[in-house]
Amino acid sequence: MDTERYGIPVLDLEEFTGKRDDFTDALGAAYREYGFAGITHHGVDDALIERAYDRFKAFFALPPDVKQAYHLPGRGGARGYTGFGVEQAKDHDVPDLKEFWHVGRELDAGADNPHPDILLPNLWPDEVEGFRAAALALYGALDNLGRRMLSAIAIDLGLPSDWFADKVDLGNSILRPIHYPPIRDAVPGAVRAARHEDINLITLLIGSREQGLEILSKKGEWIPVTTVPGTIIVNVGDMLQRLTNHVYQSTTHRVVNPPGDLAAKARYSIPFFLHPNPDFVIETLPQCISDDKPNRYPEPITSHGYLMERLREIKLA
Repeated sequence: MDTERYGIPVLDLEEFTGKRDDFTDALGAAYREYGFAGITHHGVDDALIERAYDRFKAFFALPPDVKQAYHLPGRGGARGYTGFGVEQAKDHDVPDLKEFWHVGRELDAGADNPHPDILLPNLWPDEVEGFRAAALALYGALDNLGRRMLSAIAIDLGLPSDWFADKVDLGNSILRPIHYPPIRDAVPGAVRAARHEDINLITLLIGSREQGLEILSKKGEWIPVTTVPGTIIVNVGDMLQRLTNHVYQSTTHRVVNPPGDLAAKARYSIPFFLHPNPDFVIETLPQCISDDKPNRYPEPITSHGYLMERLREIKLA
């Protein structure tokens, strides 16, 4: 699985079709041990990814006042732009050195929206031609890939392969293009992304071309995750960890500041945070409870309620 070479197991999604049990067993093992796996032959077209990167970089290159016009006050960054130095990791004293944009689920015109206060309309920057089309194309591709990954996860957990299907079809999933600007005169202790865990079910990360991502091993060691061309990293979020009673591990990770002259170079990445439907109740799966593994979460909570708790911790709500 090339774990020593890349820092995490790297799996071939084509095996999910030809060698389904081998793939789901390997994925389950990766999530139990690392909480992360690299996925190759994932079906997301390289040209689509490059087009999205190009349009997102064009937006971040706009003047600060133009970008700030797309910030929605009081919405916790749910859609549109969140400026540099706003998001702050839990238990960290200073904000992260990044700015980002949020694209949410785009409902068809006239479609019933059961959660209008949560599934908000998207914002689109008029200044960047093709931004909307590129963002929605990538959102759709990653949403589809995420559902395939959830199908594999369900099988590994002893659930029907389609168990997650009607639980994520109206999920408040987020595509987040991130810009880490060149580091100049940073506040002491500030890093590009301080240690944290993701909130959602799973995250699909189109990796940066530059190094910086590190995960915290069970031994307490920081492991650099090597950028693997053509690979999408898929990691466990806290909602899935909670659902599985920590059978799957939501691993602490961070993006460190680069050394020397590399600090003067910008970094970009595009994670897709796959969320369940807002009214999905996160209740521990019975098969993940045993005498030697008692239920850590006897009180269920809706996914939106949990999301809001966590957003308040990181200063976005």
